[in-house]
Amino acid sequence: MAQYGKVAMALSDYRPARSSPSEHELRVQLAAAYRIFDYLGWPLLIYGHITARVPGPEKHFLINPYGLMYHEITASNLVKIDIDGNIVEPSNYPVNPAGFVIHSAIHGARLDAHCVMHTHTTAGMAVAAMKDGLGQYDFAGITLYDRVAYHDFEGVTLNVDERSRLVRDLGQRKHMILRNHGLLTCGETVAEAFMNMFTFETACRVQLAAQAAGAALVAPPSEVCRSHAEAMEDGDKGELAFAALTRLMETRDPSFKN
Repeated sequence: MAQYGKVAMALSDYRPARSSPSEHELRVQLAAAYRIFDYLGWPLLIYGHITARVPGPEKHFLINPYGLMYHEITASNLVKIDIDGNIVEPSNYPVNPAGFVIHSAIHGARLDAHCVMHTHTTAGMAVAAMKDGLGQYDFAGITLYDRVAYHDFEGVTLNVDERSRLVRDLGQRKHMILRNHGLLTCGETVAEAFMNMFTFETACRVQLAAQAAGAALVAPPSEVCRSHAEAMEDGDKGELAFAALTRLMETRDPSFKN
């Protein structure tokens, strides 16, 4: 038991805090998330975005420097911007306007959306192209039962007027399929947003594999799906998994902490 206690304390050093982390802690967590995305093969070159709102009343948030690959992101080179897209602290890098539009919409409207993630993975984009969207065919997909919002494609997201429609379509959900585009998740912590995205991505990959097999697919009854999804919401919000992956990133290349 004593040994277990030591392990638990060691894990807590990497576990994202539920209470508001400092800006430095948030920067390290967000930089770790970019490295994890790179490790999992989720980036699309320099595109896609992970953002986190900085503690304070200003609604400033951190976003990746436009032009850097995900394995180049560090705590110090993340760019801090406001809801209007203005860079509020000195930076050597610009930000992607499309990233600003999508993420500022969610950060500005949802007080619980401290972290927002957006991907362009092959699996996510493939399901985003399907008329019926995501089904409930596996453990991950059933976890998302009645929890996925949809937003119709309006072209590259450069029009700030689209923000109101993004917010409307997301509602109070934490998972959204941007049709013909990709996936979006949010969470109260970086860990929660990551676990939401990992579940989302897994469900998309399994659906594509199952459909490719050509056999008839079976989905559990709605009451089973509902019960499973509700039970999964009582988990640790991804904190242990994110902590484990952060430790892995640290052993591979700790420069993300700089």
